[in-house]
Amino acid sequence: METKKSAYMETAMFNYFFDEARDGHLVTVAFFEAAGRGEIQAYTSQYVIGELQNAAEPKRSDMLALIDRFHIKVLEKTDEAVRLADIYIAANDGISAKKRLDATHIAIASVRRLQYVVSWNFKHINKERTRKMVNYINQKYDYEAITLCEPWEVVYDGTET
Repeated sequence: METKKSAYMETAMFNYFFDEARDGHLVTVAFFEAAGRGEIQAYTSQYVIGELQNAAEPKRSDMLALIDRFHIKVLEKTDEAVRLADIYIAANDGISAKKRLDATHIAIASVRRLQYVVSWNFKHINKERTRKMVNYINQKYDYEAITLCEPWEVVYDGTET
C-alpha cells in the first residue's frame, strides 16, 4: 500500500491559489484539489494563519476558507520547531535572521517529519543552498531529510505532464 504524501504549505501557496495571473496558479490549484481528494495530506501552521490574517478582506477570508475546504491540517507552534529554526539561522547559510518565519516553516515540517515543504518562495525557502543546509542540519540532529519544492513536484511525482 502506497503511503500518502505529507506536505507543509507556506503562505505563498494560499496567495497563488487566487492569483490567476501567476504561472504557478494552475498547479497550485491542482495541489489543493489533490489534498481535498485525500491524495496528499496537506499541512500548514499557526504561523501561516497569522500571515493570512494580515491580508485585506475579502482575500483573507477566502484564503482561510481553503483550510477547511481542502482538509488542510493546522500544526501548532512548538518549542522544538523554534529551536530547530534557530539552528538553521545560526548556520548562516540560506536563511537569514530577518527571515526567521521562513526557517520556522521548514522547522515545523521537519519536526513533524513531513516529506515536503511546498513553496513558491525562491528567495529564502525553495533554493539549492537552503535545501543543502536544511538537510545537513536535519541529519546532524536526527531529523529526516525533507524536500523543499514547488507543488508540481508533489502533485506529479516530479514529472510534469
